[in-house]
Amino acid sequence: MKRIGIIGGTTPESTCYYYRKYIEISRERFGPFTFPELIVYSINFAEFKDNPKGWEGRKEILIKAARALERAGAEVISFSANTPHIVFPEVQAAVNVPMVSIIDALIEEMKRRGVERVLLLGTKTTMTAGFYRNALKEAGFEVVVPAEKEIDEINRIIFEELAFENLRSKPYLVDLIERYAREEGVEGVILGCTELPLAIKPGDVSIEVFDTAEIHVRKLIDVASGF
Repeated sequence: MKRIGIIGGTTPESTCYYYRKYIEISRERFGPFTFPELIVYSINFAEFKDNPKGWEGRKEILIKAARALERAGAEVISFSANTPHIVFPEVQAAVNVPMVSIIDALIEEMKRRGVERVLLLGTKTTMTAGFYRNALKEAGFEVVVPAEKEIDEINRIIFEELAFENLRSKPYLVDLIERYAREEGVEGVILGCTELPLAIKPGDVSIEVFDTAEIHVRKLIDVASGF
């Protein structure tokens, strides 16, 4: 099996969720004690989030982490978050091992499940910048994003609550998803921030739930095991 490298710390809670899913899916796939080798590089999230150089500075942090993982022997690399995919092509170009995109893995799973119209939730950057929505639209999906005030509130919930495993706003998220299902006809919701699956699980709402963290980990293990 190929050795997996994960750039984590964005946030630590989502990185922990990735590791739990890595254990769960490996046991499901290979049995109780077989796991692909895994290296985690956990960045300093304060330096990343509040970087004075903005995305140029964040990109430098991610490239440094990716190169460190490559030197450590990682044979396939990923981010443990959605938003950093805004600079995914530049980071991939800076290393000599393949990287697995969470967006590509999501698109593959959405096609498998046969949905067409989806609600995208995530950080403000993920919901408003073009990199995520454009990739989905180019793949043939209709993408709905929440209203501006809802975007701000979801972003607040992610960084002030879910990043610390505080789930008090789960009812708000469930109600929002159900309202968009009724009023906008969305067939699925993309949990486009890897903290959101801490609050929203399949069965919590009446439509398809796309847990991008779990989908991504499954794809990473597929790639590592040559599936």
